[in-house]
Amino acid sequence: MKLLINHKVSEININLLASSGYDVSSITVAQNQLIEYLNDHNFEALITNSNTVVDKKFIDLCPNIKIIGCNTAYLNYEDIKYANTHNIKLINTSEGYTVAVAELVFAHLLGMVRFLHQTNREMPLEGDQRFKTLKNHFSNGTELKGKTLGIIGLGKIGKEVAKIAIGLGMKIIATSFVVKNDTIKLTFYDGRTLEFDIETKPLEFLLKNADFISIHTPYKGSPLIDTKEINLMKNGVGIINTSEGGTLNEIALINAIETNKIKYAALDVFENEPKPEIPILMNSAISLSPHIGGATIEAAFKAEEILVNKFIDYSKSIE
Repeated sequence: MKLLINHKVSEININLLASSGYDVSSITVAQNQLIEYLNDHNFEALITNSNTVVDKKFIDLCPNIKIIGCNTAYLNYEDIKYANTHNIKLINTSEGYTVAVAELVFAHLLGMVRFLHQTNREMPLEGDQRFKTLKNHFSNGTELKGKTLGIIGLGKIGKEVAKIAIGLGMKIIATSFVVKNDTIKLTFYDGRTLEFDIETKPLEFLLKNADFISIHTPYKGSPLIDTKEINLMKNGVGIINTSEGGTLNEIALINAIETNKIKYAALDVFENEPKPEIPILMNSAISLSPHIGGATIEAAFKAEEILVNKFIDYSKSIE
């Protein structure tokens, strides 16, 4: 089976794929030429990354493709379903990114409640002249211990977020459109474990009772959190979006920040990537990062390993 690797994969894993029966070509093809290249060279398998939009149109235009591996945390559920109906195996590597994304949630959250995203802007400019003023201004931070974290989406990443929150002494409210109840297992460095049962609640209950909210559900065509949902939240709530741009309405977010409905906000994903809106970028109340949720050395290694193993398993299944 001819396989195009249009994404950086280590030499050792390229060799593993070749030894499992794939005819491997590791070539970077421009996104606007990828479909034509796949068809002209009769590729049946593809490994790519989040820069390639693998949707219904892509699937329809690549009739020879039997398996696509996307080195990314999220794939649209409808596209996966559509691929399956066309006998195409569409896989991602979400398991590899869980720790990285969850830790970024708390990098933002811990920074926000102590205003680090703002002090890191102001200290280099005015720290030598207005030190005491800045100290007084940013001395009203809050602690996370004892606060309630609402987790929207209790998949692999949502559960990893819950583990960290429990470790910090936070209370958990979770909502899920798939899972009703789940058990969170905390594994410590010495091998000991603790289990916590989580009963999911309706979204409205979460919105009304959470002090902080973290979004971990794919974008489904319209915002999950809009003005209506924000109005249900506590005054002074904090919200973090590391899932997908569009799940949180950015205009509604800015309006809520201006009225002090939302006190803390963090975005790693944006409605208009790779050119986020200027009002978002210039709003000093928002903690920002450029879609780096899964971008750690460890995550890249784990994700690649998972993806290669899934391809090898697939090659064995069709022998």
